[in-house]
Amino acid sequence: MNLSNLEDILADELPIPEAPDAMERTAIRLRCLVKQLERGEASLVDLKKNLENAASVLETLYFQETRRLSDQDDELSEIHSETVPSEVRDWLASTFTRQRRQMMRRFDDKPRFRSIVYALQAGIFVERMYRRASNMPDLSYPPDVIAVLKDVDTWSFDVFALNHASEDHALKFIFYELLTRYDLINRFKVPVSAVLSFAESLEVGYSKNKNPYHNLTHAADVTQTIHYLVLKTGVVHWLTELEIFSILFAAAIHDYEHTGTTNNFHIQTRSDTAMLYNDRAVLENHHVSAAYRLLQDNDDKNILVNFSKDDWRIDKPKALSLLLHTADISHPAKCWDLHHRWTTSLLEEFFIQGDKEAELGLPFSPLCDRNSTMVAQSQIGFIDFIVEPTFSVLSDMIEMIVTPLIEDGAPAGLADIRRSSMAGGDGKYCGVKTVDSESSCCLTTVGFRRFKVTWNLEIHRNREAWKTRADTDPQADCLPTPHTYCIRYYRLPRSKVTKTQLIDARAKARRLHNISLRYRKSS
Repeated sequence: MNLSNLEDILADELPIPEAPDAMERTAIRLRCLVKQLERGEASLVDLKKNLENAASVLETLYFQETRRLSDQDDELSEIHSETVPSEVRDWLASTFTRQRRQMMRRFDDKPRFRSIVYALQAGIFVERMYRRASNMPDLSYPPDVIAVLKDVDTWSFDVFALNHASEDHALKFIFYELLTRYDLINRFKVPVSAVLSFAESLEVGYSKNKNPYHNLTHAADVTQTIHYLVLKTGVVHWLTELEIFSILFAAAIHDYEHTGTTNNFHIQTRSDTAMLYNDRAVLENHHVSAAYRLLQDNDDKNILVNFSKDDWRIDKPKALSLLLHTADISHPAKCWDLHHRWTTSLLEEFFIQGDKEAELGLPFSPLCDRNSTMVAQSQIGFIDFIVEPTFSVLSDMIEMIVTPLIEDGAPAGLADIRRSSMAGGDGKYCGVKTVDSESSCCLTTVGFRRFKVTWNLEIHRNREAWKTRADTDPQADCLPTPHTYCIRYYRLPRSKVTKTQLIDARAKARRLHNISLRYRKSS
């Protein structure tokens, strides 16, 4: 039995005494402190000072009330209430009576129930106030950031606007915001200071090589996209809180300390990282290893400090991997402005690698030669053979997951958790509606069906935009594919894709297993 349960039991038994002036003044000070914490104006020194003062006042009050009630006839044996089980009274007597007798030097007294109630209520008050203060958001949200985050539940969320509003801290704000929305910080007892320190360190790692594409903004974009995929499709009702935490964490770290070059570049140049991982998934291994090293070597940044051994075991790795993989290559399925900007950024990153290859006397990697990379159809091919099949597989998987939940009803016990996690602080940010509340979320078929329509429409628009550019002037705006997945199908510069190649590529893409679509990232 915890303190919260005891408070509920005891509150009905006896009223709280009227507080003296000192207690009232202390309460006022604490309320003011809470307001200051909410505005981010209070310091740890102020918090400590006020808590010490409150503890002193409560201690004094306890002693006074104990002395005043010492002669009153309120023995435990005389209390008969169905709301207070006998085992509770026995526990209270055995736990607190000895300490009170020693303090009062009256070993012949019997335990006084009301005194115990006051002591417990005072302790509960301080403990709850401290717990709330210690978990109070320490991240101050600028007005522009708040305005941008109002659209965080949308598919084509403008992460560039968030990064501008936050002055290059998009990852920190999106990571903290989503952990807060899903109530994962409280659920897994993650110190707020650790969340902020960890997120800031991630941003430093993502900015290490000043990459135009694989940077903190990309990490923030993938993390927000994961949020959309989980929330708006109904998958949130299938995942546990641990799995939601895991996939948000994975999205945030998935390209940590990216070098801005491809795996093949590391292998060709025999980099230390390639040697360390024996030329196998060089960057992917480094991202995960470096992120976990960050947690292990810095206690103040370890957001997994309170996780148990069982928490490290996840039952749905393939489904979660597909979600993350899809989010990582999702911008061709978003609005043209975002897609074009991301593609331009990656183009510059490829060109920088090409410049290094030229300096080292190495042959240019595909899409890395500034003077010959100019085929808009490579983007069309990437959409046709990688992005669209991936989203199709994801949509099929989501339908297989969500449909049985709709038929059987959402798992018992999840409704309240999901409602609290999907509504923002003002209750306006929830995307999935219920008949009960605009800010709550229920399981319907509308979410994933609307999502399928959305990505299909955006992919069609972007494909047509690339076709128009390729037809009007192939050299005018020939941007590369966002990743090098399609290099094996398209040989650049200006290689012509034959009909046979198209058929073979499409057939191979369609043979991918529903869930185990493998992630072969080359950059």
